[in-house]
Amino acid sequence: MCLPIFAAAQGAQVAFGSSQQDRDLPVEVTADNLNVNQNDGTAVFTGNVVIGQGEMRLSAPRVLVVYLKDQSGIESLEATGGVTLVSGPDAAEGERADYNITTGIIEMSGNVLLVQGDNAITGETMYVDTTAGTARVSGRVKTVLQPRAKQ
Repeated sequence: MCLPIFAAAQGAQVAFGSSQQDRDLPVEVTADNLNVNQNDGTAVFTGNVVIGQGEMRLSAPRVLVVYLKDQSGIESLEATGGVTLVSGPDAAEGERADYNITTGIIEMSGNVLLVQGDNAITGETMYVDTTAGTARVSGRVKTVLQPRAKQ
């Protein structure tokens, strides 16, 4: 019974989302404003930004989109100003999130809070592997895990 608590407290991998994320799905962005810079291949979305890909949703006040050099797709997303990431039943909050579309890795940083049902994990940084459907929290990790109710 104590092993899951100890493992989580040491920064062990935890599941994130209800399934693996398909990075080939389209990325949909809604925002109040958009500024495109053709010279450096970037776009900045501001104001109530919501980004969706499959079942995953990311929201933030500001998101910088960096396009691939050949303009054939998105290379990465940089969300700042307070970020919420939701995938299936799991949700995480942090000050910043960097999503590398090519690798499928999301790095959230700054007072990260991961909530999975009644359980919560906090730390300074969380790495989400959208391909594997896992997450790893590091940096002064604290967990609150609810025991199963007796039947």
